[in-house]
Amino acid sequence: MRVSIVGTGYVGLVAGACFADAGHHVICVDRDHHKIDQLKCGRVPIYEPGLEDLLKQCRSRIEFTTDLGEAVNASEVVFVAVGTPETADGSADMGPTLAVVEGICHTSKSKKYIVLKSTVPVGTANHLQRLCNERGSFGHEIINNPEFLREGSAIGDFLSPDRIVVGVRSPEAEELMKFLYAPFMKNGHPVIFMDNASAELTKYAANAFLSVKISFINELALLCDKMGADVNMVRKGFTSDKRINPEFFAPGVGYGGSCFPKDVKALIHSGESVGLRMDVVRAADSVNERQKVLLIEKIRGHFKGDITGKTFAMWGLSFKPRTDDVREAPSLVLISELARLGAKVVAYDPVASETARMACKVSFGESKSASEATEGADALIIVTEWNEFRNPDFAQLRENLKAPVIFDGRNIYDPLQVAEEGFKYYCVGRESLASAKG
Repeated sequence: MRVSIVGTGYVGLVAGACFADAGHHVICVDRDHHKIDQLKCGRVPIYEPGLEDLLKQCRSRIEFTTDLGEAVNASEVVFVAVGTPETADGSADMGPTLAVVEGICHTSKSKKYIVLKSTVPVGTANHLQRLCNERGSFGHEIINNPEFLREGSAIGDFLSPDRIVVGVRSPEAEELMKFLYAPFMKNGHPVIFMDNASAELTKYAANAFLSVKISFINELALLCDKMGADVNMVRKGFTSDKRINPEFFAPGVGYGGSCFPKDVKALIHSGESVGLRMDVVRAADSVNERQKVLLIEKIRGHFKGDITGKTFAMWGLSFKPRTDDVREAPSLVLISELARLGAKVVAYDPVASETARMACKVSFGESKSASEATEGADALIIVTEWNEFRNPDFAQLRENLKAPVIFDGRNIYDPLQVAEEGFKYYCVGRESLASAKG
């Protein structure tokens, strides 16, 4: 099948590579000439493990262009994978998606199946279907196909998904999507067909629920610190209940990325638009914003409220490991707040230094290694749980730091072990253990 994908970000480029790998011929479209030129030369503009190799393997079946009309008319199905960024009121900005669909209607010379891969508010498919009916004479059909890819493992998620969710109107569209996804469903997991509105809401429901889980364990961790409990033991105890899936119950400094923060806010806005206050997801959003500055409270407490002139080493800038994405990353909040309080940050991240430098509102120092970042620093802050941070040379770390102090926002160390190494260790939900020998 000939497939066009409009948008070459994390979703569009991963989808394009995986469809091409499955034998489909793919045309990736983007209005960013520089990005398309990079892709034509074999350079991948984003970091996603396995993506560069996969694009090389399927090079003969994937092409890149800035010409939307050319791509549309060379394809049977057109995926829309452009961004839906958050606006000032929390709603999703549908301008890019609307512009693409209008462009398809304007340039197409035959019927197209237009698949919304972007996360869109409930009702978008119906609105765009009406637009297509008004502006096109070929009977274009809008299909919803929300993505459930995790940055850092997106290739594996696409090639072997838990499920494929599809919102369709016609039997023809259903058969087309079955054929398109058949190579990826050999693991026996289902393609779930439903109406468009349900498919749209399914995406928001999934991300909002996972956000609620993260905020729940983070709030529970705060209570553990106040009451002398160990959040790891509490988590083990309550997730042993077979009704409670233990995934996404890891305490830390909050969630970030391109999906959870904006999708939670978009769901809140969707509820408001129909007169429903979404109290549970509102609470998750509020807890997450508070969690991002949790380490600031611990840092100020340790330094008696004054960190003017202090230098902090920071390990990790991306919002999670295995990606260079820093959108809504806790690291950027921490860097800005530390700068506001008169401190300086020297950071190291395996892949995200450049994207963080471009996104951060204040300047920070950059190091070429984790060890280098700690040289002469007053304390170490851990923000992203990259594997290379999990087993440091503690003796060298003590020598590099002015004082043996670690603020761990991801609980990657055993508090008792770190205390035995001579460090004052601040973590999340395990303060009782961290202070046992502190």
